[in-house]
Amino acid sequence: MDVEISGLSSMATKPVLAELSEHLRRAHGLAVRFESAGGVEIARRVREGVPADLLVLADGALAALEKEGHLRPGTARPLWVSQVVAAVPEGAPVPALATEAELRAALLAARHVAYSTGPSGTALVELIARLDLTDALAGRLVQAPPGIPAGSLLAAGRADLAFQQHSELMDLPGVTVVGPLPGAAAISSLFGGAVLAASGRPDQALAVLDLLGSDDAAKAARARGMRAAGER
Repeated sequence: MDVEISGLSSMATKPVLAELSEHLRRAHGLAVRFESAGGVEIARRVREGVPADLLVLADGALAALEKEGHLRPGTARPLWVSQVVAAVPEGAPVPALATEAELRAALLAARHVAYSTGPSGTALVELIARLDLTDALAGRLVQAPPGIPAGSLLAAGRADLAFQQHSELMDLPGVTVVGPLPGAAAISSLFGGAVLAASGRPDQALAVLDLLGSDDAAKAARARGMRAAGER
């Protein structure tokens, strides 16, 4: 494949897609380049017709764009699952999170709690409501700007507890990942891929998408804090 396949993705999948793009170049001679930004921003670009061949996005956003006709019919598929984890500033005491009671205690003890835009942030706000902590945490929730890791607010001293996709927190400097949320409080996001209706090379893009769903891609996803869709 001599042409470059261009893709758009949310920030949560940026690390694994960067690794896989390099793998596809070395192992298959495929030129693939992904541009990543906040999921809301990527969806906006797709709706505005920004030229690209592939899209990797949270399942709900992908389904909405498919319904609106922005995806090539029949190409959308699940790829990876990412868990939301908690994190604290490096060197700070690590809270226990084995039970919902411990999660509640950690939330109540935090002066500021950082969370992200997109599905994981929405799910966290819903979890806080289910735990009946919305009023208690009023004024203490800090939402990171689109495309900015919630964990960066820890390193900047703007929060002392943060929640986001593991893939976005695991390599941030100045951050210690505590672990996933316990039991029924666990939050995970499904990310899928599709060929964009605007693609000028849909067959080549579909071939790349097939490789993103391969066993090699699953190994790369596990190394980046994700797992293949359907994998337990």
